Amino acid sequence: MQNRHEGIIFDLDGTLWDSSEEVAVAWSGVLKRHFKLEISNEEMKGLMGKTMDDIFRRLLPPSTSNAQAMQIAAECCNAEQEYLRQHGARLFPHVPEVLEKLSRTYQLFIVSNCDKGYIETFLYYYKFEPLFSDTECFGHTGKQKGSSIRLLLGRNPLQKAVYVGDTHLDMAAAKFAGIPFIHADYGFEKVPEASCSISSFDELPKTVSEIL
Repeated sequence: MQNRHEGIIFDLDGTLWDSSEEVAVAWSGVLKRHFKLEISNEEMKGLMGKTMDDIFRRLLPPSTSNAQAMQIAAECCNAEQEYLRQHGARLFPHVPEVLEKLSRTYQLFIVSNCDKGYIETFLYYYKFEPLFSDTECFGHTGKQKGSSIRLLLGRNPLQKAVYVGDTHLDMAAAKFAGIPFIHADYGFEKVPEASCSISSFDELPKTVSEIL
């Protein structure tokens, strides 16, 4: 039986799936049109997890105006979502069956630094909508991830919650929100100082039960 007062909040990129290759293909199509730029899979992995504002400040030439950067960012986000709705991306091993198992006991959530529509595309492609109670993202809030987690917690009263992510930024966000952090060590970034980590997604149910 689901415990309505305990929740697991997930990061998306590097925690539930790896869409870096697919997003790099979609974004490169837009960037080549405007600047004759391409972005590699590895470069994309290094950018994922950051806010969209931060990504495009790093990615575009310094001479790019704010208005042009906003236009290109919107085009990239539209292109990635169209591509992902058709092709999906690589789920990490065991994600479908473990999410199904966890959803029977806990409320599940996603908070990401992505743009609007990206989480919804993930849920749509894999038909995960029934498993998740709520989501939040930078595209909706315009805030750093820790603040977005706080907003989500504020409208979903929980007695206990934990955040699962793969980067130092995720760990800092969990600390800011005042909840425990579980590091997804199989993801994009090593966080050796994390006090709790999993090396495979199927370790999560046991780890969560020890924390919540």
